Amino acid sequence: MTRPTTPQVLRRVLGAVSRRRRHRFAPVVLLLTALAATGGAYSALAPTNDAQAAAGISTQTLEEGRTLFLKNCATCHGLNAEGSSDGPSLVGVGAAAVDFQVGTGRMPARELGAQIQAKPVEFKPDEIAALAAYVASLGPGPAIPSKADVSTEDANVAEGGEIYRTNCAMCHNFAGSGGALTRGKYAPSLKKTTAKHMYEAMLTGPQSMPVFGDHTMTPEDKRDIIAFLKTTRSDASPGGARLGQIGPVSEGAVGWLVGLGALIGCAVWLGAKAR
Repeated sequence: MTRPTTPQVLRRVLGAVSRRRRHRFAPVVLLLTALAATGGAYSALAPTNDAQAAAGISTQTLEEGRTLFLKNCATCHGLNAEGSSDGPSLVGVGAAAVDFQVGTGRMPARELGAQIQAKPVEFKPDEIAALAAYVASLGPGPAIPSKADVSTEDANVAEGGEIYRTNCAMCHNFAGSGGALTRGKYAPSLKKTTAKHMYEAMLTGPQSMPVFGDHTMTPEDKRDIIAFLKTTRSDASPGGARLGQIGPVSEGAVGWLVGLGALIGCAVWLGAKAR
């Protein structure tokens, strides 16, 4: 009896695989295999307690953050932050997104609408930190910037103004006073926004704002923008009153209402004098 050659063995194996591929249970087996592979990859890549401890995050902090999340966020974002029809998934948004949204009072949202509005902050700083740490443990994302990240000590104000006018002024106004967008949305004023929250907004892109990651806008660029916006708050107005620094709308309104009103008043006074 002659032994089968290698090509014959390969043909038999491929034929057997082809026959099994057409089996009615083949899709089920393929789906279970894919799920097992996905679960294994997640288990291998998910942050462990050792990794969290190395990052300075204690188990107690994570438990506190999870408790706060279940009480205040799970209604809209799901018990496991998987998202729902009322709120997006928070897996992978990072600690910076939570620190911005909760630290500016936008979350928990008072009501759903075209845009979530800022309001007084409802949580203490340590509670915000715990919430951010818990959400960050669910998946990798942008971290909360440090003081060094937002320091403008060596920033280039002129360069920051150039970058701001190119990327931000069309929504936030030339001086950061904010402006209207479509469908009831708006770009908020940056006059009182802290440097950390500006940096986090650029990192995470809240609501209608695009994301300016470090590959799109370097950390130096972000610091330059923050330095420029800080400068605009204290700049003098050589043309006279600032009028809110909201551009030609306010200037035109003053021109029509005050200037034209004064001209009409003068005309009426002259007419009365002529009698």
